[in-house]
Formats: sequence, C-alpha cells, structure tokens
Amino acid sequence: MKIAIVGTGYVGLITGVSLAVLGHQVICIDEDPKKVSMIKNGKSPFFEPQIDQLLKKVTEQHLFTATTDLAASVLESDVTFIAVGTPTTNNRLDLSYIKKASEQIGKALKMTKKYHVIAVKSTVLPGVTEKIVKPIIEKYSKKKIGEFGLCMNPEFLREGSALEDALNPDRIVIGQIDNKSGEEFAKIYNNISAPKIFTNLQTAEMTKYASNSLLATLISFSNEMARLAEAAGGIDITDVWRGVHLDKRLSPFDGKRRIKPGILNYILSGCGFGGSCFPKDIKALANFAKDLKVDAKIIESVIDVNNTQPQRLMIHLKNSLGNKLKNKRIVVLGLAFKPNTDDLRESPAFPVIEALISGGSKVIAHDPIAYQKNIPKQLADLPIILASSVQGAVRNADAVIVITSWAEYIKLTPQFFKKHMKIPIVIDGRRIYDKNSFLNAGIIYKGIGLS
Repeated sequence: MKIAIVGTGYVGLITGVSLAVLGHQVICIDEDPKKVSMIKNGKSPFFEPQIDQLLKKVTEQHLFTATTDLAASVLESDVTFIAVGTPTTNNRLDLSYIKKASEQIGKALKMTKKYHVIAVKSTVLPGVTEKIVKPIIEKYSKKKIGEFGLCMNPEFLREGSALEDALNPDRIVIGQIDNKSGEEFAKIYNNISAPKIFTNLQTAEMTKYASNSLLATLISFSNEMARLAEAAGGIDITDVWRGVHLDKRLSPFDGKRRIKPGILNYILSGCGFGGSCFPKDIKALANFAKDLKVDAKIIESVIDVNNTQPQRLMIHLKNSLGNKLKNKRIVVLGLAFKPNTDDLRESPAFPVIEALISGGSKVIAHDPIAYQKNIPKQLADLPIILASSVQGAVRNADAVIVITSWAEYIKLTPQFFKKHMKIPIVIDGRRIYDKNSFLNAGIIYKGIGLS
C-alpha cells in the first residue's frame, strides 16, 4: 500500500521506516526542510538502535522518502497516518498539531474522489479522534464518513526497542468509525501475525492510556515499597523483588524452565520514570478524570511518587557526605531517562542536578549518547561539566550518582571507582551493582530501597 505519515518525530519516523521494511511505499511529511533533507539522506534526527541502518536501506530500495508537501503525499497514498506531537500545556494536551494536520489532510482530500483512510497514531484522549479530528476533516474536505475512512491506531513503542516493537508487535489495536474503515486500514498489517483488536475509536484511545498507566503504576508502587524498606531498615528491596518475581502468577514455570515476562522489568525500584510518554500521559489522564469528576486517587499517587522519587537519591547522598554538598565534586552517570535512547525529557537526572547545584556542588555529568549529540538547551543552560568519558567524569569525585542503567555503567567494577574517585561513594539509583561486592571492596554504597 501507499502510505503517508504526517510527522517525522519518534512515532512517525519509526512507524514509517517499519512499514517500509514490510514492503509498503511510505512518504513521511514534515514542515522542517532541514529535517526532511536529513531523513532523505538516511540520517535520523534522534537516536534509536538500528534506525539509521534501516532508514538508509529502505531509502535505497525506493520504499521510503520524506517531503514537506503534505497535499501531494496524501493524494498519492491510500492511507494517511497522523503522527504529530501532543505536548502538554499546564498538564493538558496541546492539540494544535493534531488540528493543523487534520485541516491540511481535509483540504487535500477535497481534491480527490478516491476513498482514503486517515488513522490517528498520536496519543490522544478518548473522544479526540471522533469529536475533533473527524469534524475538521469533514469541514475542509466537504466529505462525510463513507467517502473517507477514519481509524485510531495507538502505538506501543518502547524507546530503545522501538523498531523491534513496530516490526514484531504483540498486538495491533484498530479503533474504527465503521467497518469499512477498519477493514481497509487493517490491510497494512496483513503480513503481521499479531492479534488484531477491532473496536471503536474511544476504546482504542483509552487502551493506550490504560497500558501506559498500568506500567507507570507498577513503577511507582515498586518505588513506594522501596521507601518503606529504607524507613524500616534491614531490608534490601532488590531481594524483595527477587522473591516477588518468583510467584508463578508473575513468572510461570512449565516444569522445565521459568518464564520471565517483560512486565517484571516494571516491578523494580529505581529513581523514577521519565521520557516523552509516561509523565505526559499520566498527567493528561489525571486531568481527564477531573473533567469527568472521577476521583482518580491511584493515578494522582503515581504522579506524586514519581515526582518525589529523585529526592531519595539526594537523601542518600547527604547522609553519606555528612549533609555537606558545597564545593563537592559530584558525578551524575546518565542523563537519558533510560538506556538506548537520547531522550532527556522528564529524566530524573535533572531534578537531581538542580538539587546539587542549589546545594553548591560542582556537577560533572556523563551520558554515552547525549554527549555525541548537539548539546540541548536543557543542558547548555545548566552550570555543569559534560564529560566525554566515564573515567574522566569520576576522576577525583567525592560521590557518584547512577541515574541511567547504560550497559557501559553496569560493567564498572568497585575497583574502578576506588581507583579514580577521591572518596568512593556510589549512590545507585537503578540498583545495577552487586551490593556485597561494593561493600566488601570498601565502597560507601547506597541505593534505592537499601537502608
């Protein structure tokens, strides 16, 4: 099929490249000519494992291209995805990009008699596709449902594993305004064997929020348990989760081997979640509940726990340094909110860095990917040193705080820290190190869920 995708951000470009790999003809559209040129030359504007290689491959195969011409792209295609950003303003979704894309698509559809399906890929609250996207397209196209199709197809991509998720999804949710829309749209996924769920638009929209909220809730629950462990004393939350994970309802045992589902990765304690999805989506859902006059206590608590979780690292640090932060050389390992991405949005690194600066510390930060990119304004405006190597970062440090579980950091040994640091204090925000190995080596080792 011929597919147009409005938006070349994370969701748009990953979706476009993946569909091209599956053999579709894909055109991605963006208003920024520099971004379009970059993509056409086989370079992604963001980091994601394998994205540049696959982008170059499908471009050379003439299965993928990018353009600034939305109208021509829509007219040349069978399906158009809306994959623009939905940022938050005062914890509410900003739908201006959705509205603009809908208007432009509607104007293009006015110029053709061919049946065309529009699918919203952007994360939007229940009701947006039917109550906002549909009327705008109808207004500017002068067409009604039946003359064009409308679907809502939420994405379930994990940053760092997005291409694998897109090419081998565990489910495909298709919200359809009518059967014809869903049937035509589903042809895109004919070569994918994943279960397909056909439902209405609002249910598809809600499925995305329910999925993200469940995962975020597990993370905040795990972090609240860690706080209890720290307060009670004598408890190591990592050992607690080892015991919990072995429950056969969480890790089924088939008689020969134990199956460890990926969801167990969310039942672990750390310094909090971040990124472009969880924080934004949970806040939007909380406001959606308020608008409906629903008292969503769990959702509100998920936000509260996550917002305050980075403070736990500062408590451990202050206790280790005798409450003295001024003029201390403190290293922050990891700026991205998770490994295998360059996404700094809502990363727990930043409240930690701000607290360190406020306390008068000299902050040195390292991230294996962020350093390779153009320094974002969020970093450029902070009085920190961005180190090019881990060894350079930790040299003569008074303490190290681990924020991101990059493989490069997991490999570090107690001897490495003892050799290069002034004082071997390690605050482990992701519990990536073996506690006993570090303590036996003479490291002052503190971590989330460890008193």
